[in-house]
Amino acid sequence: MTMDKRDLKVAVIDLNNGAPNQGMRGIQEILSRFRNENNIDLIFDIFDLRQKGEIPGIDYDAYISSGGPGSPIESKGEKWENDFFNLLDQIEAFNCKNEERKKYAFLICHSFQLACRKYELGNVTERRSNAFGIFPITLTDEGENDEIFNGITNPFFSVDSRDWQVIEPDFAAFEKKGAKLLAIEKERKHINLERCMMSIRFSDEIIGTQFHPEADPVGMKMYLLQEEKKKAIVDMHGEQKYLDMLNSLDDPARIVLTQSVILPNFLQKAIGNLQKQSSLRTEEVD
Repeated sequence: MTMDKRDLKVAVIDLNNGAPNQGMRGIQEILSRFRNENNIDLIFDIFDLRQKGEIPGIDYDAYISSGGPGSPIESKGEKWENDFFNLLDQIEAFNCKNEERKKYAFLICHSFQLACRKYELGNVTERRSNAFGIFPITLTDEGENDEIFNGITNPFFSVDSRDWQVIEPDFAAFEKKGAKLLAIEKERKHINLERCMMSIRFSDEIIGTQFHPEADPVGMKMYLLQEEKKKAIVDMHGEQKYLDMLNSLDDPARIVLTQSVILPNFLQKAIGNLQKQSSLRTEEVD
């Protein structure tokens, strides 16, 4: 797709609290690739929110907020969390006041859980055991029709890494908020456990995923080759499952596809909105 050259300002919010991770590298790689492939002036700034208290202002076109370690409940009332929630409120207030120009936000894993708690869309709870690996994710009917998943398969595969989850959707709260449940955990008929919510569109401009759409084969391989990760997966799923994960990393139909579709679709929406603004201004001048 050829685009008119435009500026796109993106704020990347780092919720990793200084913990080693591959997610921030994955996000930056997607942004750099999107800039080059679409020939646009995309700039991004990183804000270390939990560790340094850095929070972006409302002058960005798009916001991507990362995953991170720890409980999404124990931070209740902390300044950094209040700053994060205030930013979401500012984005929504801006979008309410501006009919044409919009600001967009994408919330990953820990950020997603915090937003679910903020909007009271479900029960944020600790898992019985850590989930880590490459898993199939099922789109709902709403998800199949959402532009963020345009080009993905159903089910699709993504990296999942969490000790917490959001279950038991409150559909009355969904309706009140205007939110849509887009994806859920794979159904496991032999296990009587509530399936967790894997993606929600909180509003037309704000979307979140429990899984990691930024994950790529390079980062995942580095994780899987760590002895503690290997042991955890083998203990939980067996050695064959671990080997299957390693072998699937370069499968173009798995996380390679997910990484190439979801966040780029989000960025396409943001840049498309800016182009629409640009063309409207041109028409007004003419």
